[in-house]
Order: sequence, then structure tokens, then C-alpha cells
Amino acid sequence: MTGLTRTAWSTVPREEERHRALYARALGLRVVDPGGVLCFLFFEGVVALAVLLALAELVSWWAVVVLPAAVALMVKLNDMVAEQVVRSAALVPEQERDRFRRQMEPVVGRVRVPRTVPGVVVAAEPAPAPAGQRRDGTQAWRSGATRWPAGTDGDPADRP
Repeated sequence: MTGLTRTAWSTVPREEERHRALYARALGLRVVDPGGVLCFLFFEGVVALAVLLALAELVSWWAVVVLPAAVALMVKLNDMVAEQVVRSAALVPEQERDRFRRQMEPVVGRVRVPRTVPGVVVAAEPAPAPAGQRRDGTQAWRSGATRWPAGTDGDPADRP
């Protein structure tokens, strides 16, 4: 590693560190900053849930210790993954970030289009309609075309 201190990647300023919840400070969370309510749910809420499950005899009493520890482990793991994402994003050169932003932002503006293109002849008359189609866009019936009886929807099983 490059000799960075433990709090070098922290998103919480040092002066606000003492105002963080005890749960977040005890786990040493650097990137994830859960609020007071979320810390309450992560610890006291999980302890209460484990006690209720133990009282209902759905789990043994070991769950009162194991369940909060498992939740704390998941929160710490989430913080470690978030830290790696922040570090890898910081390693992307500024040029790449600018190129990515340009690709993601919609481009709004006007473009001048030349009226004439060299080597292209623009006809004053509309192009002839394709065979079997009128100029107004409706289908023209050919003399040899078969019409299906009324009530069929073109399903080959309905054809005579």
C-alpha cells in the first residue's frame, strides 16, 4: 500500500467522528455512514428480533449473540466493499471520467446541415410507390389476389 492512514479514505470528517453513533465507531466504518436510527435497528433491533425468535423457541438462545454479530459482520463487509469501489474510482484518470461523462450526458444543440451534398442528385418528383401500394399509402389489390371470407383472421387453420 502507499502508506495512507486509516482515515485517509474516510468520508466522515475527523471533527464529526465523535458525533457518529457508537455502533459505527465500534465497527470502524470508514465509507458507510449509517445514521442513528439505522444503527439502532442494526444492533438493538436485531437483538430484540433474536430474543423474540428465542422466546418463540424458533432458534436457540445462541441466536441472541450470533444474529447481531452476523449483522455487524455484513455491515463491515459492505463498508469494505464500498471502500474498494471508492479507491478504484479514484484511480480512474480524469480524462476517462470526462469521456464517460460526455458519453452519458445528452447533447443538446443545433448542427448545420449543408443543403447540397456533392455527387448527390435530389429529385423534385416523389419516388414511385412500390409495387402493390398506392401513393397515398394504402394497399392496392392485385388482380390475382385472393380474399379470405369474412370472419377469418388470417389463421391458416381457418382457411378453406
